[in-house]
Amino acid sequence: MAIQIAMDFRDINCLLSAPKGATDPRSAPFYDYLQAHACIQLIAVRDDARLLGIDAPGLAICCIEIETMNQIAIKKAIALEGCLNSRRRLLRQLSSISFGLPLSRVLALASAGQNGTQHQVQQQHTHLAPPPPPGPISAADDQFLDQLEHANFLFFWEQANPQTGLIKDRCNVRANDKSLSASIASTGFGLTAICIGEKRGFIGYPMARQRVLQTLSFLWHKLPTHRGFFFHFANMNTGERIWDSEVSSVDTAILLCGVLTCLQYFQDKDIDDLAHAIFDRVQWNWLSEDTSLLSMGWTPELGFIPSRWDLYSELMMMYLLGMGSQSYPLESDAWIAWKRTIFEYDGLRYIGSFAPLFVHQYSQAWFDFRNKRDHFADYFENSVVATEVHRRFCTELHSQFSDYSSDLWGITASDSPRGYVVWGGPPAMGPIDGAVVPAAAGGSLPFLPISTMRVLRNMHDRYPKAWCRYGFVDAFNPMTGWYDTDVIGIDTGITMLMAENLRSDFIWETFMKNPEAQRGMEKAGFKPYQPGPMPFK
Repeated sequence: MAIQIAMDFRDINCLLSAPKGATDPRSAPFYDYLQAHACIQLIAVRDDARLLGIDAPGLAICCIEIETMNQIAIKKAIALEGCLNSRRRLLRQLSSISFGLPLSRVLALASAGQNGTQHQVQQQHTHLAPPPPPGPISAADDQFLDQLEHANFLFFWEQANPQTGLIKDRCNVRANDKSLSASIASTGFGLTAICIGEKRGFIGYPMARQRVLQTLSFLWHKLPTHRGFFFHFANMNTGERIWDSEVSSVDTAILLCGVLTCLQYFQDKDIDDLAHAIFDRVQWNWLSEDTSLLSMGWTPELGFIPSRWDLYSELMMMYLLGMGSQSYPLESDAWIAWKRTIFEYDGLRYIGSFAPLFVHQYSQAWFDFRNKRDHFADYFENSVVATEVHRRFCTELHSQFSDYSSDLWGITASDSPRGYVVWGGPPAMGPIDGAVVPAAAGGSLPFLPISTMRVLRNMHDRYPKAWCRYGFVDAFNPMTGWYDTDVIGIDTGITMLMAENLRSDFIWETFMKNPEAQRGMEKAGFKPYQPGPMPFK
């Protein structure tokens, strides 16, 4: 019989770490979870139990008789497959996800139990991929990154409405793109990109200042908010909410990071006043409701999204900003409330998630975690290890996908011929098909400079169809000859910011001047220290 499962990829760990009764399909908590997600965050996965490897009787979580409402919603989401074009259209049935990892393998991890806020997952492999050589980037590499950053900057400058400052979520670079959908995350990356652009001479100071002022004024006076949080998607010309999108906690955090970067970079009273006003009205303590954990969002129609930010991911920026707020601060215990799962791969241990590589990148684009640690970890070094693990994971797939090598690797959430997919590993999420995603290497530039530069230069030099006016297209597959037609704001943004951080530390140094960022890290218990050598360097 076919199994139908409603699941958000960020909630797999949530279900695995829940008490046994809560994962029983007959239990009220599990039924409520499915029912709510059918309305808000539905991801449809339909497959035969044999193909999923679901045979053991103990895997009750995968034997779900979905209620009629859920079935209708799932069918609707499946009908949309192939028409997907945005990461967080994972919400409101506007996206689908397919998992390459058999659910039986994932669920088997649940038997390991729960040890405080940290868990351990081990992966067995036949051999070690060779580690990358250490060393700084060359002058030629720096010149290439300047070219890449300039191309990235053009996306954020040209694909924005100059009156509102809102920036498109994505753009088709092979056609006359007339879409009007903006995202607040793309706008947050774009505000930071303007700072880089002015610093690098891509744009003059008067034009940069005017665009930032125009954007902040629209954010403060006109763009709809709820308790200071912004709706995920908006019409770039009017600011009107589109697609019944949610008030998004993580996307608001990305926007605020861009706002605070502009505050420190321009040192302009008008920008200063608007930036503080926008930041100070965000009611972080409302979003946490009656717990220390932040909800993923809220909608006028259904209230809070049931899923909470309770597992290591891009969540760090949210909690640090919330704890750094003076108007509606989060308590310091929010920082220790989320789980830090320990993974082990080829002898390398790191905090991770059953999620793509971008979770190790986003918070680190602005917050400088280098040479600091809290009670649990050095998160910069943790991202270094996680990136090296992903590199090894990809190169070990060479026998299945001949294009993967030390010259070409990197898989993270991106476009595909089937629509937007959340893929990566380890463990394998997919189904992986030999595609590569430039933002996987681009967003990891400060972590593994030599290895990631090797990949980006190879993509640029050997695959000209992967390059466009705005840099790299979102994804491509050398084995099949498929090249995406689109660039996506958040993937272009993480590449540009991390390239600049590698070259000059500019975003880290500018953003960390904000008292809000400093207070957040202080409340989280970060202390300076001198890290030791990495085991693979």
